Amino acid sequence: MEEKEKVCINDVLTDDGLRAILAKLEEVSESQKDKDNYGLVCKRWLRVQSTERRRLRARAGPLMLQRLAARFTRLIDLDFSQSVSRSFFPGVSDKDLEIIGTKFQCLQSLNLRECKGITDAGLKALGKGLRNLHLLDISQCRKITDSGIQALAEGCPTLVTLRINGCKFVSDGSLQTLSRNCIKLEELELQGCTNITDGGLSALAQGCLSIQILDISKCVKVGDNGVMRLAEACSLLKILKLSDCSKISSKTVVCLAEGSKRLEVLMVGGCRLVSDESIQALAFGCSSSLINLQVEWCVNLSDESIISVLSQCLRLENLNIACCDKITDHAFSCLRNGGSGSLLKLLKINNCPGISVTGIALLAEFCPSLEFLDVRSCPQITEEDVNRAGINFAKHCKLIYQGTISEHAL
Repeated sequence: MEEKEKVCINDVLTDDGLRAILAKLEEVSESQKDKDNYGLVCKRWLRVQSTERRRLRARAGPLMLQRLAARFTRLIDLDFSQSVSRSFFPGVSDKDLEIIGTKFQCLQSLNLRECKGITDAGLKALGKGLRNLHLLDISQCRKITDSGIQALAEGCPTLVTLRINGCKFVSDGSLQTLSRNCIKLEELELQGCTNITDGGLSALAQGCLSIQILDISKCVKVGDNGVMRLAEACSLLKILKLSDCSKISSKTVVCLAEGSKRLEVLMVGGCRLVSDESIQALAFGCSSSLINLQVEWCVNLSDESIISVLSQCLRLENLNIACCDKITDHAFSCLRNGGSGSLLKLLKINNCPGISVTGIALLAEFCPSLEFLDVRSCPQITEEDVNRAGINFAKHCKLIYQGTISEHAL
């Protein structure tokens, strides 16, 4: 009998065939080990796997970056971010960014959070080389100034997401540059950029009309005029974070209620000029869209505004009314009549002295989806009182009576 000729799989399969096998493996297997084993078959399979890789998280110097660029030729997502615990290391340097700008020209997403060694020179290198960049996170890169943002905006006109939280040297000039060059911008995070003013937001509103997510928390120079101008111009606005912007008042909230019909998340914690009337207007105007409302430390709010929110905002899942000392059990009485109680998942009522076990009983009865309830520092609510009253929450609901929030995973 004639022996069958042995055939090597590499002689039969083309590179396209190997890519099809890899794609199928990634589709059917959740195990990273299975995917890694693909590249262990032989050098050719490793090469195909490398060229197909799209995302990479790494920590590398210039020499290693050169090698990564040669091996992973089609990367679109590169992550060099550092955790806060490692933030005392400089991380990626300007020299590294020069290599990234010249060797990773397919890149669409770059995360450099907490890489404190980066300066404007590094951003200029990115602006020269990464014309297709869609997302950049340079949060806490504190040496960045308007000069670097200008070079980036002029070189990367396709930017959709830009996160520059904690960059305190960034001012209105950066927003003017973004408005002129990055008209596709949808997400902008400026938390803690304390030199941003109403003038910068007004300039941004002239060109960046597609903004859906804006975070200007702790931008203490921002007031009603700038936010209102931006809200009126950006009809697609979904998420707005204004926490600890002490100049924000009821005017902004009413403006959002009248014009931002797609608003899903509003954070105005610490904005002490916000009134009951404005929150009632918001509950009416955004009744079909609002999912998350954070009004902690809005000390002028009373039961009436919370009743409006719980009665009218039928998609509400997350509500924070911590440290609002005028709110009492009466705020939850509307739950008997339906409203958003059935969907509510997270509720923070810590430091609300007017809420007692009576209000907790209403939450237990009418909020079956509740997963997290924070009652810390509520003098009328203790674990013993809740147990004594026979109040039972669903098994999936976590009640926090004491400790710090960081001790409890949300």
